[in-house]
Amino acid sequence: MRIVFLGTGGSTPSVHRNLPAIAVRWGAELILFDCGEGTQRQMMFAKVGFCRKMKIFISHMHGDHILGLPGLFQTMSLLGRKHPLEIFGPKGICEFVDAVTETVEYNLTFLIEKKEVGEGLVCKGKEYGMFAVWADHGIPNLAYALVENERLGRFFPEKAEKLGVPQGRLWSRLQRGGTVELGGRVVKSDEVTGPPRPGRKIVYSGDTRPCDAVERLALNADLLIHDCTLDDELVEKALEQGHSTPSQVASIARKAAVKKLILTHISVRYEESKVLLEQAKKTFPNVQVAEDLMEIEVPYTE
Repeated sequence: MRIVFLGTGGSTPSVHRNLPAIAVRWGAELILFDCGEGTQRQMMFAKVGFCRKMKIFISHMHGDHILGLPGLFQTMSLLGRKHPLEIFGPKGICEFVDAVTETVEYNLTFLIEKKEVGEGLVCKGKEYGMFAVWADHGIPNLAYALVENERLGRFFPEKAEKLGVPQGRLWSRLQRGGTVELGGRVVKSDEVTGPPRPGRKIVYSGDTRPCDAVERLALNADLLIHDCTLDDELVEKALEQGHSTPSQVASIARKAAVKKLILTHISVRYEESKVLLEQAKKTFPNVQVAEDLMEIEVPYTE
């Protein structure tokens, strides 16, 4: 699972930061959180592809989080996309997509499947669930958690050998959770594997003030990606505008026991993000400030 930060700014783009868009590359699937202006160009730089199976999860209906959709539709059509594109978001997302596709001459080559969602399980993939809660931003804003299914337990070759299971395809079957029959005796997967292991959990806040809902959603997450528009000295302004500061976000990460924190949605006033990083590190050491086209791998917890 690889996270690509396509856009890490907020409100308006700057020389160094595009508007919000975060891609999760996961096997053959691409998951996108928000789609600010110019996202399709950032996708070209990142080489994430336009024609693979793809879902987009919109946090809220502010322009800096959705105005990349029209351009993305155009680019995908020109490249001959065939797979349906799934879009999820709060109330208004369906009306917005309809308005764009009905008034712009696209000649779309693919089907757009759109759905307005709220709290709870938003969609269920083969290997994950996407959950949402309402954050605190003045207008309806969804924070999302991508929660991977549990994995099978660790395989113990010595146990398989002791039970007389020959190495090869039968080991593979047991590793995948199946059973094998040997001389009239059935060997089950749980006889040669450990307990189930947790999958990975990625949480994206969208724009929000610090709130209990996001903290609960982020509990034990492998990665929390959180709004950090302004620094601690501007805390009143941040709260007034529906945003968070480094110390506030770091406190959420600490209380939620997340493994890693990434600060994003950075105001154009910060050409240098060092002050944000230093303020957050006082409370939560394992933190980074997102930069455009930054990529990180999210490892499994063994």
